[in-house]
Amino acid sequence: MNAPDLITARETEQLSRNLLGFYEAIESASQDMLQAARTGDWDTVVKLEGACAVLIAQLKHASESRPLGRDERALKSRIMQRILFNDAEIRTLTEPWLHDLSRMMGASIDPKKMH
Repeated sequence: MNAPDLITARETEQLSRNLLGFYEAIESASQDMLQAARTGDWDTVVKLEGACAVLIAQLKHASESRPLGRDERALKSRIMQRILFNDAEIRTLTEPWLHDLSRMMGASIDPKKMH
């Protein structure tokens, strides 16, 4: 499975009509990433990260032609706060994994520089 397989063309069309749908899909993917990181399922974390990248690119394109209203902006702000919280938790969980990877590779990589 690759990132584009996680969202269909029909879903993309529906989301483009509703910009908040993109934010909600990104939030859902970030929550799934956090759950996968908590269980140490790094392959799923990477796949979902790719799905988020696709959704973000699609959101950027869709948002060029449709600005959000006042109420939508307030909801977007709340969704973004949850996404940022999930991202911070994921980073906290991945840092030990990155240190282990660095040791296995025999390199001195600073995980903070990899984010």
